[in-house]
Amino acid sequence: MFCEVYLLDAPYALDRPFDYSLPEGLHPGRGDIVRVPFGFQDRLRQAVVLAVKEESRAEKIKPVHSILRPAQFDEEMLGLCLFLREHTLCTFGDAARCILPPGALREKLNISYRRSCILKISPDEAELLAGEGKGRLRSEGQREILRMLIPIGSADYDLVRALPGVTAAHIAALKNKGVIDVGYAEQVRNPYAAYAAERDRTEVALTRAQNTAYETIERLYLEDAARCALLHGITGSGKTKIIMKMIDRTLADGKTVIMLVPEIALTPQTVGIFCRRYGERVAVIHSALSEGERQDADRRIRRGEVDVVIGTRSAVFAPLAKIGMIVIDEEHEHTYKSDQDPKYHARDVAAYRCGVHRALLLLASATPSLESYYKAERGVYTLVPLKERYGGAKLPDAVIVDLREELRCGNTSPISHELEDRLRAVSERREQAILFLNRRGYNSQVTCRACGDALTCPRCSVALTYHTDKEGGRMLCHYCGYTAPVPRACPSCGGEKLAFLGFGTQKVEGELGSLFPELTLMRMDADTTGTKMAYDRMLEDFRAERADLLLGTQMVAKGHDFPKVTLVGVILADTSLYVSDFRANERTFSLLTQVIGRAGRASERGVAVIQTYSPQNEIIRLACAQDYESFYRGEIAIRRELAYPPFCDLVTLTLTSEDESALFGAARRLPELLKEKMAAPEYQSQPLVAFGPFEAGLYKINEKYRMRMVVKCRLSVSTRALFRSLLSDFSSDRKVTLSVDQNPNNSL
Repeated sequence: MFCEVYLLDAPYALDRPFDYSLPEGLHPGRGDIVRVPFGFQDRLRQAVVLAVKEESRAEKIKPVHSILRPAQFDEEMLGLCLFLREHTLCTFGDAARCILPPGALREKLNISYRRSCILKISPDEAELLAGEGKGRLRSEGQREILRMLIPIGSADYDLVRALPGVTAAHIAALKNKGVIDVGYAEQVRNPYAAYAAERDRTEVALTRAQNTAYETIERLYLEDAARCALLHGITGSGKTKIIMKMIDRTLADGKTVIMLVPEIALTPQTVGIFCRRYGERVAVIHSALSEGERQDADRRIRRGEVDVVIGTRSAVFAPLAKIGMIVIDEEHEHTYKSDQDPKYHARDVAAYRCGVHRALLLLASATPSLESYYKAERGVYTLVPLKERYGGAKLPDAVIVDLREELRCGNTSPISHELEDRLRAVSERREQAILFLNRRGYNSQVTCRACGDALTCPRCSVALTYHTDKEGGRMLCHYCGYTAPVPRACPSCGGEKLAFLGFGTQKVEGELGSLFPELTLMRMDADTTGTKMAYDRMLEDFRAERADLLLGTQMVAKGHDFPKVTLVGVILADTSLYVSDFRANERTFSLLTQVIGRAGRASERGVAVIQTYSPQNEIIRLACAQDYESFYRGEIAIRRELAYPPFCDLVTLTLTSEDESALFGAARRLPELLKEKMAAPEYQSQPLVAFGPFEAGLYKINEKYRMRMVVKCRLSVSTRALFRSLLSDFSSDRKVTLSVDQNPNNSL
């Protein structure tokens, strides 16, 4: 017998099936992880078994060494690995490691065990041993242990050990006498277990508009075929209630559900809602969990102990059986697209899995991606509109502040007079406010007044950001993590006059502290949420009104529902507007719409103050009006005219090298190679336009230089084969790496 395997650590050039013989007594199955000898030195490598067969055409066949992990991949997961390999142009190993939880390929899994002391004799016998008469135990410590165990039968080892006068020797002595036993049971590490204690099983009450939307989605679900619905509801319209009722409907049929959220910051609110409703049958998956917590969640899912999985992008791979629905909340968010191999989009993986399970894919957003809304217009998705805010709440009033006028009036603070007045009114009414600035740090750059040079990262082609800390201040690169003290003189010319320009969340925090010393301020950005569960604690504290102001980056802008928030301030609306990316307008509109929607979600009408240097900009005005349809009509016309997605696919070919001269040589070779391949008969029918090579938007990151080509095409089996061929040609180059990203987050 033989087996066909894919290596889990094979380079791109060797990413193909290999045959191995099966020694007597070894019986691996499809989906097992095995160890196999590979290469001239027969080093043991891990591999996944794709097939077990009776014949092999290979000439030199080595035997499988051993089985590491049986039945790790079922049929669906194997198919998903092959799907990712084909559609994202990654290796099989990249796909397999992406699907498995962290640490799953180690020799020993990260399993936590809980020790307990268990009474082995009857309570009556134990009473005699612990009593005062004949036959009692002489050791007071041993008798103390029995007195604890008699009424309950067993207790946690550490609790027993903590009894007064009890030592480990007392426990061991009772175990040796056969009176008690020390057992070991797997301990599930679930940081969200406490949420399940507060059960909430009340019936979900829907408004007339919500019920109409629900009935449309339910009809699609009942068709028992792969379907996709786009729930387009304005901010505060109650999309979550419709989703909950659909989850109830799905679970009632004995099926399971995956619900994706775009940010770790959204999980505590979402988990709180769903754990209270579905109890311990919920598992949570996201990157901030420890390796052991991720593995425990995976084992619970595989054992069938979970009906609902909630998490960020990677939760789409949860090994659930009988999936009835996959929900992607805030489906427009760029975080659903991976920038690392495999470069997948969670929406594509969800669609594949819904096809396998004949399940419903439910996309939900107040600002759908143009690609999704375009598909809904064409009837590929079913559009489900929801145009009313829940409970009669009104959309917030939006006030646009011209920062140029503020400067003319002598106000150089990041806080305009309008926003300051509104914050004072909120303080007087004892309400809450959210302030958004998509830029962390204190100053965005430090520049020499003499020569004009900015202080840049020595590893990256970006300006260093000034951050304050307990020791005074430091310069930090937000890409590679490089840090350095602030120099006394300019490194370029020696000038001693340095200008600190721009502002980030740290500086705004200081300004607010000076203006409103009586208010409690909470700052939420990458610098304040580095510790485990920091997101959860901060959001819970703000919801419990332990802070008056929440200042932060994107993580405060999306999906949160704080009833006491009546004011939202956007400190600078221009940060994502004027960048070299065709999605800049879409991202700015979406971000502003989302952050404006955080205000006035209860009975009080909210206000949003938008500070900008471009008050006449159409995108900002449409976002303030929450007018998605008008934005979509204007933006889709531009995309059609310039042939951008959804009217084509964009593919970026990125060359990366630590050797700049080698990079230039590869950049000259790549367009010639692409042109040569396009001349082949099998590719001539594929319309394809290439631009570049040119320097990437960030030319140097962490000592590596990057150049790119951008290709407009229609992705198909043929075009993917073309790009796979290019990857194969460059796989032997040890100095330059080629990567291919299809419909990337950033084309430059």
